[in-house]
Amino acid sequence: MMQPSQCRMARAALKISVRELAKRAGVAANTITRFETEKSRGYADTVAKIQKALEKAGVIFIAENGGGPGVRLRK
Repeated sequence: MMQPSQCRMARAALKISVRELAKRAGVAANTITRFETEKSRGYADTVAKIQKALEKAGVIFIAENGGGPGVRLRK
């Protein structure tokens, strides 16, 4: 499951706002803000919607493999 830090990194890489991501994912902007600031862990299905929207936009999620979780953009 996507980590809050990965969500922040992905948005930064795509240069999109919380509101833009919320629109793409079909969730409230406040939901994303609360998830990214770790005030809420988010429901699994909601986090999946956000992750799917980011992946559709070209983000690849990198699992934690000793160096911490990360993201990169698809070529």
